[in-house]
Amino acid sequence: MKTVYGERSRTAVFGGGCFWCTETVFHLLTVFFGSHDPTTPNRQGVDVGEQYRSIILYQTEDQKIEAEKKIEKIQESLKDGSRVVTEVLPLMGFYLAEEYHQNYYKTNTSAPYCQLIIEPKIEKVRKRFAELLNDNAKS
Repeated sequence: MKTVYGERSRTAVFGGGCFWCTETVFHLLTVFFGSHDPTTPNRQGVDVGEQYRSIILYQTEDQKIEAEKKIEKIQESLKDGSRVVTEVLPLMGFYLAEEYHQNYYKTNTSAPYCQLIIEPKIEKVRKRFAELLNDNAKS
């Protein structure tokens, strides 16, 4: 996701389970942590494996510090004994997903995975973060 500030552009890279879900609901750190379970190692719901881990890949020291601060705040708020397992690592490279994975939800809204897994996640994020959504994301 690129964010433009004047003439500067910055990129943030996250992984929070199935990117079919994550790309559909995304608004930086607050929504990133609110749209997946950062306390389950290598798992998001029924999806299991290292590719489903919670991870933030930073490009600058400021990004690393912000991610670590957010994780610390979330950890302090957890009262059930669980631990945030989100990894914070430097971005070493980036590979685009295969074409059929990109914009998956948008082009496959009638697929069972989209209806059973992605739709509830979208609704959860819309309700929880309504004040952060722009007019396009609300519709």
